Amino acid sequence: MNRLSENRVPDLLATESYDYRLPPELIATEPANPKESARLLVVERKKGTITHTTFRNLLSFIPKGCSVVYNDTKVIKARLFGKKQSGGKVELLINKQLDAQRYSVLIRGKVRPGSVLLFGESLQAEVLELCADGSRVVRFMDGNGEILTFEALLHRLDRFGHVPLPPYIQREEREEDTLHYQPVFARQEGAVAAPTASLHFTEELFNKMRKSFDIYPITLHVGAGTFKPVETERITDHPMHSEYYEIPEKTRALIDSGRELLAIGTTVARTIEYYVRTKKSFGECDLFLHPGNPPRRVDHLLTNFHLPKSTLIMLVASFLGLEKTMEVYRCAIQNRYRFYSYGDAMLIL
Repeated sequence: MNRLSENRVPDLLATESYDYRLPPELIATEPANPKESARLLVVERKKGTITHTTFRNLLSFIPKGCSVVYNDTKVIKARLFGKKQSGGKVELLINKQLDAQRYSVLIRGKVRPGSVLLFGESLQAEVLELCADGSRVVRFMDGNGEILTFEALLHRLDRFGHVPLPPYIQREEREEDTLHYQPVFARQEGAVAAPTASLHFTEELFNKMRKSFDIYPITLHVGAGTFKPVETERITDHPMHSEYYEIPEKTRALIDSGRELLAIGTTVARTIEYYVRTKKSFGECDLFLHPGNPPRRVDHLLTNFHLPKSTLIMLVASFLGLEKTMEVYRCAIQNRYRFYSYGDAMLIL
């Protein structure tokens, strides 16, 4: 539950204002089966109402004439388990590609620049740099020390890598996670975390939406920074992570048109809003949406329920306001909704 007193006016820019207590059993460790049976909480801002339904009824709530934007990024097998040349065990999680040869990664285990990590007979990583934020910069090579292209790396990740399940899913990876932790409309490889609002769609529901609404793709490769909590006292002091994005020409024309928009997920909302502010069709998106920096273009948002004191719950509050957001989260907890990546969904209208 929200730790703030109900009678106290909350501070919109205080990180503590976005805290809540979640019973551990409400953290979803498995997706709903079938997917469309996931619950859906619908918040209608103008009416001030909350409706409880299921995801299979999503299309009946989307306003007629609304255009839908989705993220076609594809999750790669970004987690690697290997060893140092000295024999010590290491775990590596790819964060994002920096350029043609270098990658930002997180490594569990002590390593120094110049260290070479072994993940299989044809995959190794050389540590190039230790960064102040705890991340490392590496380049990947084959067994002969030849630097790998991104395409060659993906081939090896499919063989040696593991699905990068979020840290709050406290269980071993399973074969079915390869399918479950991937949107059905994923096309562009590069994400190391799933755009979770997309995980509820089946091919059938996505095709129904395509027939009923105009839909448009964007690509934002979700990085590991999406799980980084806000640790500063003031949310505006938080160093926002950046993620690579691209917006196709037809989607840019839609955004520029002023037509009513539904964003499938926080990644889409951030990408659209970054484009509106910069007019850049590709690059690194580091936009932080919160009640002090609300959306200018996105009308409606489909999302999941997010971690306390995270940039994602603050993004939700940029649409709903802080007090309404915490009210909705209390309601979801009281009604035993399932939270986080494999959890239930919320539609903000």
